[in-house]
Amino acid sequence: MKDRIIDLSLERRRSTLLAMIGIVIFGIVARVSIPVESEPRIEIPFYVITVVHEGISPEDARRLLILPLEIELKAVEGVREITGTGAENMAMVGVEFQTGIDLDVALSDVREAVNRAKPEFPSTTEEPIVEETATTDYPVLQINLVGRNTPEETLYATARSLRDRIETVGQVQLAALQGHREEFMEILIRPEQLATYRMSVEELYGALTRNNRLIAAGAMDSAQGSVSVKVPSVIESTDDLLDIPVRIEGDTVVTLSDVASVRRTFKDRASYSHANGERSISVFVYRRSGANSIETATAVREVADGFRDRLPVGVNMFYSQDTSQFAAKQIVELQGNIVTALVLVMLVIFPAMGLRSSLLVAGAIPVSFLFALIFLWLFGHSFNFMVMFGMLLGLGMLIDGAIVVTEDAERRITEGETELEAYGAAAKRMFLPVLASTATTLAAFVPLMFWPGVAGAFMGYLPITLLWVLIGALLYALIFAPVLGTTFRRRSRVSAPAAADGMWDLDWARLGRFARGYGRLLSLAVSRPLVTVAIVIALVLGIFTMHGSRDLGVLFFNENDPTYAQVFVRARGNLDVEEAYRLVAEVEAAVLEVPGIRNLNMFTTTGAGQAQGQRMQYQGGSSADRIGAMFVEMVESSQRDTTGMEVLEEVRRRTERFGGVIIEVRPFESQITAGKPIALQFSSNERERLVPVVERVREYIVNEVEGLRDIEDTLPVPGIEWQLEVDRAVAGLYGADVSTVGLATQLVTNGAKLGEYRPDDADDALDIRIRYPTEDRGVNELDDLRIVTRNGPVPLSNFVTRRATPRLDTIQRADQEDIHMIRAGVAPGVLPDAKIREIQAWLDSQTFDSEVDIRFRGTTEEQEESIDFLSKAFSFALLLMFALLVTQFNNIYQSFLIMLAIVLSTAGVFLGLVITNQPFSAILSGVGVVSLAGIVVNNNIVLIDTYNVGRREFPDRDIAELIVLTGLQRLRPVLLTTVTTVIGLLPLASHQSVDFINRRWVSGGELSGYWVPLAQAVVSGLTFATILTLILTPALLVLPSRLKGMLSGVLTGLRSRAPKPVRLRGGDSYANRSPGV
Repeated sequence: MKDRIIDLSLERRRSTLLAMIGIVIFGIVARVSIPVESEPRIEIPFYVITVVHEGISPEDARRLLILPLEIELKAVEGVREITGTGAENMAMVGVEFQTGIDLDVALSDVREAVNRAKPEFPSTTEEPIVEETATTDYPVLQINLVGRNTPEETLYATARSLRDRIETVGQVQLAALQGHREEFMEILIRPEQLATYRMSVEELYGALTRNNRLIAAGAMDSAQGSVSVKVPSVIESTDDLLDIPVRIEGDTVVTLSDVASVRRTFKDRASYSHANGERSISVFVYRRSGANSIETATAVREVADGFRDRLPVGVNMFYSQDTSQFAAKQIVELQGNIVTALVLVMLVIFPAMGLRSSLLVAGAIPVSFLFALIFLWLFGHSFNFMVMFGMLLGLGMLIDGAIVVTEDAERRITEGETELEAYGAAAKRMFLPVLASTATTLAAFVPLMFWPGVAGAFMGYLPITLLWVLIGALLYALIFAPVLGTTFRRRSRVSAPAAADGMWDLDWARLGRFARGYGRLLSLAVSRPLVTVAIVIALVLGIFTMHGSRDLGVLFFNENDPTYAQVFVRARGNLDVEEAYRLVAEVEAAVLEVPGIRNLNMFTTTGAGQAQGQRMQYQGGSSADRIGAMFVEMVESSQRDTTGMEVLEEVRRRTERFGGVIIEVRPFESQITAGKPIALQFSSNERERLVPVVERVREYIVNEVEGLRDIEDTLPVPGIEWQLEVDRAVAGLYGADVSTVGLATQLVTNGAKLGEYRPDDADDALDIRIRYPTEDRGVNELDDLRIVTRNGPVPLSNFVTRRATPRLDTIQRADQEDIHMIRAGVAPGVLPDAKIREIQAWLDSQTFDSEVDIRFRGTTEEQEESIDFLSKAFSFALLLMFALLVTQFNNIYQSFLIMLAIVLSTAGVFLGLVITNQPFSAILSGVGVVSLAGIVVNNNIVLIDTYNVGRREFPDRDIAELIVLTGLQRLRPVLLTTVTTVIGLLPLASHQSVDFINRRWVSGGELSGYWVPLAQAVVSGLTFATILTLILTPALLVLPSRLKGMLSGVLTGLRSRAPKPVRLRGGDSYANRSPGV
């Protein structure tokens, strides 16, 4: 079958070349069309349910909103974890599903569960919102409108107009405003007029509510036909409100204008927003799923630049957080690194194989890459840096097959065969070895496609890319390369003198100095196989022992030098909006003075009950005392003299002087490592049991554990809240009840909502709220507040007692239990894994409340799951590769020898960690070990396959001599395949980014920092395994015959003689020849 395929492709050369050209053209189309983004889009089966109920307390949110949702959601199939947060005015519930579930089905099930829970909600609860999360659900661009002295109405109208224009761009899914206050229609009651008319608030509220309803009156039939009847009753303007009659006494009509004033205004300020120190409103632009982030940002910029002429005087516009520029920079730089690796590979191949053969081998690279891009595009994947690193990792591997086939064909040509005969015979001869090596390589990577969790979704692009790259490389090596080799023939043939008996009778004089040295060493190893094996075993065990004694630790994921960062400001106490703004603005001014910062966006908030603050709890955690956050964008690394971490350390130094606040400075985290590295969760069914345990553990962490910083917890922030206790019996004597008190209280706070109306100049409906004027609102006014009853105005204090109680900001839950969290970051140079082990050891030595469960969450949990999966994937890959090898060679011992290279490569990885003094990265180093399992076996496959061919052709020849000849024959292709893989990754492994296209050499840059652990693992493991494989595998091949001879000698009672060195033609031995020979 294989011979027929190769013969057919050679006979129909033009058709084969046309197919290859089609792949190239289609691949170019795919590259132009495929969506481009910085990080992979991760479809996480995680949904957030937001339920807003104005005025609800955290306790009531837990009891009335969260618990009904939990009961319904826990019955949904595939749910992994349910988390909840109850806060003032709202509740949020997060639902995480098992990976691999159908996202559409999961979303439908969540919505059905929410609908089942809705009847249990209070009647005034707003419609729940169900949102799906994804890592690329972040803005591709932020447009800031600033105006120091511009009226708020003007700035808001300008931002709305810009937003509407941006949303017309086809690639834009949403343009969201931040930093503005919502508009509403405010009805300000004049208390003295209510008293004059002896009108109660309930009467006024009821009259207004009854006159703002949509009434469908219907239609009537008459002789003239069917006539529809309408009763206009919905409020459409301020005049409609003012003309509403609120009381009629005889012929006198009291309208709303007699007892209140109406105005369209902004809601009370709850936060401030700044851009580079100036008051701002920002437009966050989100792209559609599958849209190219670079093209989206470019199109939005064109629209926004065209809008500049419409900006009012005093309003300026600038861009920040342009992730498309970061994505474009990464893509261009990584493409340059791929070209650099290609040039380096060519520089290695050319001296060894000549120009014609090296060009033939190098052709595998573009063909394989374009082949992979076709299928990545067809299956809906994006072009991101994970895809490009997969290509970079595969660059050295994909030419292995082409090298083996071309090298064998060129050797046959030098022995006198024609190009057609040589390439056809080489493709047939190497078909099974190349197919087996590709299959075993893929066997190592395929299990990674089933990696669960966020880390698996993130890293999953790597094996997918390598799968298509290696399939394309297999087609090129066995089909396209032979066709190209026979199509573009040599102009003249220069045949080297061949050995009399062909490839199995190499002449010592024809070997180079390096090959002769390898021959002597190999002869010695084959002569003493037991000694060789013992030395290698001792070396490997020594490496593992040395690594264990160094205790270098484990790191979850390697973080890069940051370009973006976040600064959080925390403060304790009952701070109002203005106090929080003053504190955050002082910190903002200090941060803006730090050199190396390009843009700074600041947002203040008071209280964790606001929606934005709550969403942050699902994106890495948020503490209840957070009063402000800043997003820092640094200038490009090439334009500053300091690293990103040094800039952040300078921010820390300059903000240390602020008293009364806690400043946290964090690099902007990747989707894998979102949140602080150390996170402790305390859970119990009885919430009051949690606080003592949390306080005790926090005290230990703060006072005893060194190397931690930015420690926070979710314990209630010190503060008070006012509770109004109603004496229902006394209130009934006055004709009042709890509803009366509630409505009166709303009038001195945020106002009571009457309904909504939609003006012509607004996109969304505006609330209509009624309340007292500013001078009649506040805590003290609660005591003096009077309500109108049948006995006249009565002070609320007659039946209401105001009492100060400790404030409870939020209630958090997980898996239907109340929880508290302690989170902490680590100082530079401190490994989270070491501190987690230290804390865990202390926890194990203590006695805590048995009703409280304590466990590590966050990245610790992800790290354990990733290590567990990678261990299983590694084991499964080994079994799969072993099965494939046994199938090919039909020899368990030889299959076992091939698998030994994996052990050697793993030892090489740990040796590299010892030399570089780096921790083991659970994600990247782990993937490197699994990847090496599929790479290093290829050399052994070709080596043993060649040896088996020699045994079949020369069954009577000395085994040791055949083994040495096999090693010498396969030395060049083995070294070429290894060196090409290593040299392609060497720049990244040494933390260098070499962009050949743009002529840039960046040391310790943003791009190379991601891949250092993985590249180092492959480089060190492959180098170490190749060196030992070239010695150990031949020794183990000869070992059975040596042991058989020794055993035979013992059984016959004869003294075993010392093994003779292997001799070549002429009676000279490798072991005895001098280096100068």
